[in-house]
Parts: sequence; C-alpha cells; structure tokens
Amino acid sequence: MSTLPRCSPEAQGASSEGILAFIDGVEAAGLELHSLMVLRRGAVVAEGWWTPYGPDVPHVLYSLSKSFASTAAGFAVTEGRFALDDAVISFFPDDLPAEVSDNLRAMRVRDLLTMSTGHTTEPVVRTAPEGNWPRQFPAATVEKKPGTHFLYNSAATYMVSAIVEKTTGQRLLDYLTPRLLEPLGITGAIWETDPRGVAIGGWGLNVKTEDIARFGQLYLQKGVWNGVRLLPEEWIDQATSKQVSNGSGPNNDWAQGYGFQFWRCRHGAYRGDGAFGQFCIVMPKQEAVVAITSGVGDMGAVLNLVWQHLLPAMKNKSELPENPAAHDRLTARLAGLAIPAPQGAASSPVAARVSGGTYRFGANDLRIASVTLDFAGDSCHLTFTDADGATHSVDGGLGRWQNGTTTFLRRNVWPILPPRDTCRSALYGAWPDANTLVCKLCLYETPFGPTLTFRFDGMDRLTLDVRGSIGFGPTERPLLEGTRQ
Repeated sequence: MSTLPRCSPEAQGASSEGILAFIDGVEAAGLELHSLMVLRRGAVVAEGWWTPYGPDVPHVLYSLSKSFASTAAGFAVTEGRFALDDAVISFFPDDLPAEVSDNLRAMRVRDLLTMSTGHTTEPVVRTAPEGNWPRQFPAATVEKKPGTHFLYNSAATYMVSAIVEKTTGQRLLDYLTPRLLEPLGITGAIWETDPRGVAIGGWGLNVKTEDIARFGQLYLQKGVWNGVRLLPEEWIDQATSKQVSNGSGPNNDWAQGYGFQFWRCRHGAYRGDGAFGQFCIVMPKQEAVVAITSGVGDMGAVLNLVWQHLLPAMKNKSELPENPAAHDRLTARLAGLAIPAPQGAASSPVAARVSGGTYRFGANDLRIASVTLDFAGDSCHLTFTDADGATHSVDGGLGRWQNGTTTFLRRNVWPILPPRDTCRSALYGAWPDANTLVCKLCLYETPFGPTLTFRFDGMDRLTLDVRGSIGFGPTERPLLEGTRQ
C-alpha cells in the first residue's frame, strides 16, 4: 500500500501556528477529539491521535458511512447497473404493499440519495418482520411528492445499499474492494449488516482515520487516484453539489444544501459526517481535506473551529517560509495528545482491603448484578456479572492507560455500542481520595468513553456511578448501591 506523502505545513503553504490554534481551541472548548489528519495538496501536513486512540485501529463512522454508500452507487450507475431515475419499487417487486401510492411509485434512486423521498417521518426498518428491511421501507407512508421535501433518512441510504447489492450480486464491501478500497489502500474495513446480510449503508462502516482522509482526497481530485480515474468527474460534481435545499440558515452547516449523501458547508466546502463528530471535510478552494474522529455532543462546535483556524491556515501560496519553532511545537503537541485522564493518586490504602471482594447490586437498567475489583501494583482488574449470570472483565491501569478487550457494556446493556461481543478497550484509574476510584474506560474503536466512579463506604458498601461521555439518550444512569457478599 502506498503511503500518503508527509511534510511540514509550510511546505504546502499552510501554517503550523494555525493548526496549533485549532488544537488549542478544541481542548479549550472541552471537545473530545480522537484523531485529526490534515491534508494540503495531497500531502499530510498534520496528524495526531488522542491516546488511547491510534492510527491502526478502525473507528465507527456512523453516518459518514453514507458517503461511502453513495460512492458505491456512483460506481454502479457508471457501470450501467441502474440509473438515477429508476423507480425504487422496480428493484423489489415482491416486497411492495398491497396498494402502491402515487408518491411511492414516483420515488427514484435519486430521491434516496438526496434524502428527498417524500417521507415526513423516517421509516423504521429495523423492526421488519423476518428481518426483511426492504419490505418495511415501502410500507411506510410517503406523504409528499418525492424530490420536493428534505428529510434526513438513514433508511433511504439502506435502500441504496440494498439496490447496489441486488443489481451487482455482491456484498457492498466486496463490490467496493476492487473499485475503491484497494486502489486507495484501505484495508480492514467492516460494515454492519441487516439480519439478512445486507450492508446497512446509512451507518455501520468502520475504517481508520487515514482511510477517511484518502476518501476525501479522491473526491478533492475529482475521482482520480494516482493518475487513474476511478469515478467520473460528473458523478463527483453531482454528489457534492446542492441537489436539494435543507434550510436557509447562513451560519448553519446543516442548512447549506445536500448532495448525494454529502452535506454542503459554508465557505464552499462539503463533507460527509457521522454522529458524535466523525468528519470528512473537503475544502476545494483551499485544496485541503480534514479527517476527524471524535466523541463530541456538539458537532457544530468542531466545524466552527475548523472555519476559525484551519481554513485561514491554508494560505494562498504554493509554500510558506519554514517556521521550525512553530513546526516543532506542533509536532510535539500532536505526539503528546491524550484523552483527559482522571486526576488522583495511583494507589490507596483502601485498595488492599477491598481487593478480591464482590459487591452485589439490586436490579438496574444497566443489568449489572455484581462487580469484583482486584488490585495488584499499578493494575486493576474489574469483573462484572450481568443479570443473565455472564461475566465481563475489564483490565486497567492505575495512573496509566492499559489496553485490553472487554465485553462489558456490550450492545444488550449499552445499546449505542456497535453490535459486536468484544470491544477493544483502554482503562485509566486514579484515586482522587482514599475512598474513591475513578476509571475512564475508552472503547477506542467507538466514540464512547464512559466514566466509572466507585465510592467505598468501609469494606462492606459500594456506590457505582456509570456515566457516559456522549449518547443518543441520557448519559447519566441512577447510582448503583452494592453490598459486599
């Protein structure tokens, strides 16, 4: 796999100080970024990962997946597998409702891609009987004429994926591998599927940060990679231009128009994005791409800082005079990035007294029946038993990060997690006082980093507070009160 070239920002006409200002702004605002990669004219001018996140680990993309699904559609349309104006109902004739409305009959593939299907409420496909999601989608009422009303609609993207798979006879990733993934050097991609094995499309893709950056660079280069055209320039222009209006707020990056699963942005830019701050931002005027993964609740705040600092850092010059002092500061800063860890001591006299003890809880919505804590030196081992009697272990460091894997908070307990039994994890524990242990648990293939706070009342009683860093719903859960067995 060829690597992207690396150089100083100044060698590509960008400012090290501007990129430093962006990092300063992110951390001053308390925004939890997990990775950052900045490309200028095809070269990586800045890259960093907040420990325990790293360059070799795929990250959940959520709705940034949509832009990759759209790209699959671009290949399929180019190859004549189907056309943008083909009727959606033509692909699944055996899965239609008894009565097909005029609006459903009028819905085209183009309307799926532009989120203008005519729905006023997004169809819920996950509850489909027998796992038949393509049958659930046309069963939903289409209230408006397709093409006239924008509604963000992940089910529509799922239908794009299903159509690509139906017309090509291949799974979405298999179809994309020789056309997109292999040429760009993307390996290890994972895409979640529906119960029948169809790639979800609207979410569920997992790739690395550099993969996101390469994808953005392909679009910046109008579909050409290493001198070879992969996608027609016409498709790139259509996909990234305003195909439908989605609002009128001049300062709102979610109201600048929508293309084929790409958002238009302020400043002539466009992007794919996903929940909690997964970004592929393409700035054609600046010849720049910014790839970000994160776990933030305010995605707009991240974009505002991109426009405030990174945009003006891209100077209208082929290169700038080297600035060794600023570049050295930037290099050191990028190398030292880390998720904020709990503050406190690495040990407590209480640890030896409670080590090996099991604390049992009453019924609770996290389904945690008991926990056992074991301490040895600068390490801790947590063993949780769930309401079904299964055990889930978490290994951690005290005063340091320790990586491992865990099944704790898997999907049936913490439903925002991806549907896999085991997640790669890192835990950092510290004692802010003698009776309190605070553990930051990063599930570092995902945006999620819950904090677990254990408060000991003597040896016999324990209070456990599990607090999510972000979430689609409440991040705080009721305190769990446990008694030592």
